[in-house]
Amino acid sequence: MASSEAPQDPNQLHPRPDFRQQDQAHPGWTGPMDPPPDHGEESYRGSGLLDGRKTVITGGDSGIGRAIAVAFAREGADVLLTHLPEEEQEARATVRLVEQAGRRALPVVCDIRDEKQCRSLIEHAVSEFGRIDVLVNNAAYQMSQPDGISAISTEQFDRVMRTNLYGMFWLCKTALPHIPAGGSIINTTSVQAYKPSPHLLDYAMTKGAIVTFTQGLAQMLAPDGIRVNAVAPGPVWTPLIPATMPDTTEFGKQSPLGRPAQPAEMAPAYVFLASASASFITGEIMNATGGTPLP
Repeated sequence: MASSEAPQDPNQLHPRPDFRQQDQAHPGWTGPMDPPPDHGEESYRGSGLLDGRKTVITGGDSGIGRAIAVAFAREGADVLLTHLPEEEQEARATVRLVEQAGRRALPVVCDIRDEKQCRSLIEHAVSEFGRIDVLVNNAAYQMSQPDGISAISTEQFDRVMRTNLYGMFWLCKTALPHIPAGGSIINTTSVQAYKPSPHLLDYAMTKGAIVTFTQGLAQMLAPDGIRVNAVAPGPVWTPLIPATMPDTTEFGKQSPLGRPAQPAEMAPAYVFLASASASFITGEIMNATGGTPLP
């Protein structure tokens, strides 16, 4: 039956800047954010697109990761989500949302900068689920450095590289023997891969590498029936923003829609790419930038 509900103007669908200035220590927390992020708690309605799927989501405690976990669960998937030790409270909130959808939620403390922890994570997922149908490489680290390349310490550079690239590589490599034909890998890249902001130089270069990795791995795994895609978000209102950006007042204003995305607006892209509806889509970068044109 056709819906009688009128479509909503995307310009007015969620809060628009100017926001108040907000500063948090890394990794940031959802609770103090104003406006509060929307993860689809009240809006996402599933339709069985991922019934019975066994999924792993890195950085699933908050932000985009939480929204993906909520959407996957409401589409019928069980979810293992990773978080850092200091993010345990955030992870518990995501677990509650997944369980309220009637699905299993397995929170796992994992620092993906460490290869042994990545291997242990996959082993744990396989011991609990028997297989991995969808691996979402979503966890990332950034830290704005407005003073340029001279301000990027080797310690920061190493953390960005190991979180955003090494962890993704190790997890894919370890998980592949346990992903059956029909399974998929979905990586989170960024508008920064194509339009790098100078103050996020190291972060942007990793996001460009994720695009290349996604396209190359997709070709490698196509004969095995495993699809590899990525989502490239534009500005999204997550705890990472007040924890890593010096100015939150106009965040997202630069997008053609004039506002940042809410995490809930990213989740449907991951659901689609994980579902059978995307069976002929691999090596693709799905842009979700609020209108910012990308190559």
